[in-house]
Amino acid sequence: MAEPINYGFLSSTPPTPCGVATFTTALGATLVKNGSLVSVVRITDTNEPTTRGALDVVGTLVGDDPSSIDRAIRALNKCDVAVLQHEYGLYAGADGDAIVKVLEKLKVPTIAILHTVKPHPTPHQAQVLNAVIRGVDAAVVMSETALAVLHTANETTDTPVVVIPHGALVSLDTSVAPSATPTLLTWGLLGPGKGIEWMIDAMVLLRDQGVTPHYVVAGATHPKVLAREGDVYRESLVASVAKNGLSDLVHFDNDYRDLPSLQQLIHAADIVVLPYDSQDQATSGVLVDAIAAGVPVVATDFPHAKELLSSGAGVVVAHKDGAALAQAIYDLLTSPPLLSAATSEARRVATILDWETVAVQYQDLTKQLLSPANS
Repeated sequence: MAEPINYGFLSSTPPTPCGVATFTTALGATLVKNGSLVSVVRITDTNEPTTRGALDVVGTLVGDDPSSIDRAIRALNKCDVAVLQHEYGLYAGADGDAIVKVLEKLKVPTIAILHTVKPHPTPHQAQVLNAVIRGVDAAVVMSETALAVLHTANETTDTPVVVIPHGALVSLDTSVAPSATPTLLTWGLLGPGKGIEWMIDAMVLLRDQGVTPHYVVAGATHPKVLAREGDVYRESLVASVAKNGLSDLVHFDNDYRDLPSLQQLIHAADIVVLPYDSQDQATSGVLVDAIAAGVPVVATDFPHAKELLSSGAGVVVAHKDGAALAQAIYDLLTSPPLLSAATSEARRVATILDWETVAVQYQDLTKQLLSPANS
């Protein structure tokens, strides 16, 4: 019997409240379930003790401290393969360029999972990502759109780049009884660019058309936004809701939910709304989680939404346009056949996003890198 593959992840982990941490925990736990070994070097801003979680944390990478970098490298080099999560804001330095120092000393095959692929990176962002791609044995993007953008905006050289979808815990719960009042849901860490202000405009228009769904905005303010500017964005939204007389229709849930609680919230929604300002988002974990729950989505025209919703699991609308959001939601809520068709398509698409399916693709990629032909 073959020895299990020993993965070393470089990533943020819980209790850090971010999508990368959630992604790593889910993928790592599924790899373990499939017979692999997984340990994590945790990326953190401080030397705070690491609480025990779903995965074995064997070290920490604290900023750009040289001794911390050396310890992280030693831990990762003990594994069969290193898997680093790449997000510009994840690592220390300008555009997270401290990661390059880690890559220079890794001696094991390495996979980079690219969470953000910008179509118009700054010169330094392109320089950092190009260095990451050159420094690994394979890179993973999570959509065909991201792959096309990566080849256009970056130098992938000879490093193989593969598409593996962002995974999700597929949970097609049909036991939740429909509410008498339709529910719209946006969730995730809150901050400027989330686009909630456009949904407030949309709620005004929907109310004036005689459609009054309940809109839930769930999620704490992003810790980095909170540290930089406080809760100004959330407070401005609350003030706008009150000014427009929507306090009975719009509810802010200021919590970072665990997975069971989040799934319960998603299943209670009739439509998930992603009104993001960004036109560059090649991967959205929130979008994937909504589809994995079989809930149709109304989203602005960012790349991942355009790709994942193209077969009818939702509606894509223009950015920063409350009227367009209102029209898409109105059409779905006032046409049961249309909403039912979108829900059915979301449930069909969900099957390809299951973490079990995604983890097998990572294991297949790893086996290729570890095969004698690549040694």
